[in-house]
Amino acid sequence: MIVPTEDAEQARIFEWAFWAKGTMPELDMLYAVPNGGYRSKATAGRMKATGTKAGVPDMCLPVPRGRYHGLYIELKRQKGGTVSPAQKMWILKLSEQGYLAKVCHGADEAIDLIKAYLDDVWRGKKDEQKPEADEDK
Repeated sequence: MIVPTEDAEQARIFEWAFWAKGTMPELDMLYAVPNGGYRSKATAGRMKATGTKAGVPDMCLPVPRGRYHGLYIELKRQKGGTVSPAQKMWILKLSEQGYLAKVCHGADEAIDLIKAYLDDVWRGKKDEQKPEADEDK
């Protein structure tokens, strides 16, 4: 079985969000953070100078639900993919600031998380796991 790339998985999430926003209009606010990918040294330098920070999760849904200010998702391939120390730091700090920040492996897992978040099933739940524990699903 060929494991889709992270880019393919993320594109699938945004395609789903496009079609699902009729019943979940908040999905129109879902956006990607363009941190990954290859860049020339000059482009990387410009991005850093203008505020790009390593480790920021791949996607954000700035919609409050329950006790959370919004949702951040760090997307990894269905199999493989390593959470970097900078990504772990961002997930922890976002969680400390009142955001739900999770690592998801593949589009299906991310879509399920987004649906659950928008359905407000996270209201009042206490995460038993520290955010960094999500890296080894």
